Amino acid sequence: MADYTITATVQRPYDETVEAVRGHLVDAGFGILTEIDLKATLKAKLDVDVAPQIILGACRPQLAHQALEVEPSIAALLPCNVVVRSVDDNTTVVEAFNPDAMISFAGADAAGHALREVADDARERLTTALARLEKDN
Repeated sequence: MADYTITATVQRPYDETVEAVRGHLVDAGFGILTEIDLKATLKAKLDVDVAPQIILGACRPQLAHQALEVEPSIAALLPCNVVVRSVDDNTTVVEAFNPDAMISFAGADAAGHALREVADDARERLTTALARLEKDN
């Protein structure tokens, strides 16, 4: 299977991790456009219980604009989803969509090269944010 996420596991409670992830994403130049509380949604819609987890829709407008200028349909892959999931009381997993997976759809032409530059920047920023999260641990 393809490596489609960048992952960090921290020894920190879920709520603290969610706040730390938000802060590190902002420090890396991302804004949070959306938040989906999967635990609450699945309970409300299916009456099932799952571990606490949230999807944060992170966006760096400059990178989104660059990608859209090259390929308008790339909007279907935006924003960068970052999932924060509780494993137990003191362990939380954070997974960010790896922008390299987005590039698997791009060609080898100039447009593909331009999208690669955007993906490289986004991946570097996401990797840095998760590394800082682990360092705080």
